Amino acid sequence: MAAQTIHHARSNSFPLPSRPNPLVSEIDEHLNRLRDSEATSTSSSISHKLNGLQDLYDCVDKLLQLSFSQQELAQEQNKGPVDELLDGSLRLFDLCNTAKDILLQTKGSMQDIQSVMRRRRCGEVELVGEVRKYFTSRKVVQKTIHKALKNVKGVETKRIFSSSNDHETKAMVSLLREAEAVTSSMFEYLFTLISGPKERSKCGSWASVSKLLHHKRIACEQAGRRDISEFENVDAALR
Repeated sequence: MAAQTIHHARSNSFPLPSRPNPLVSEIDEHLNRLRDSEATSTSSSISHKLNGLQDLYDCVDKLLQLSFSQQELAQEQNKGPVDELLDGSLRLFDLCNTAKDILLQTKGSMQDIQSVMRRRRCGEVELVGEVRKYFTSRKVVQKTIHKALKNVKGVETKRIFSSSNDHETKAMVSLLREAEAVTSSMFEYLFTLISGPKERSKCGSWASVSKLLHHKRIACEQAGRRDISEFENVDAALR
C-alpha cells in the first residue's frame, strides 16, 4: 500500500492559462514534485515529503487569501465544488488529528520503556510489563489506523465541477482538488508506515527485553533496508 502513494493525484486537470497567477503556477510545481517523489517512497523520505506538503499548503493559503480567489469561490456557480472541497478539508483535518494522537500515544509508550531502562535497579518483571503495555498500545494504534485508512478512501468523492466560464477559476479549483488528493495519499503512506507489520507472535518475553539491555539503540536485523520504518524496527527489537 505504501508503494502506491500519491497515485490518485492529477489524472484529469484543467490546463493552466497562458499567463496564470504566479501562485497557481507555484502550487502546480509543488504538486509535480510531490507526485515525482512517489518513486522514492521509503521511510527515510517521509520528512522530505511532509516538508513538501507544508510548502504546498503555504502557497494554497496565500492563494485563498487573495480577494480574487475569495470572490470567485463565493460565486453561486461554484457552490457545489466549494462545498465538496470544504468537506474534503474537514476529513483531512480529522486524519491530521488522528495521526497526531497516534504519534503522541506511541511516543508516550516508548518513553515509559526508556524510563524503566534508565533505572539502576530495573527488574525483569517491571520491564517485561512495560514491553507488554507497549504492544497493547500498538494494537490499539493499528486498529485506529485501520479505521483511519477507510476515511482516507472517503476523501475521494464524486466530483462536482464548476460551471464558471473563468479559466483561472477552473484551474484553481482543479489544483485545490489535486492538493486534497496528494494529501490523502500522503496520509495513507504515513499511516502504513506507522502501522508496521501485523504481530506474528506473542511479545513481552525476557528474550526481547535482553535486546534492550544490550543495545542502547533499538534496531533489528533488517535495519539496513531503506523501506523498513522505525516503527517496524522497534517492534522487531521488542519481540
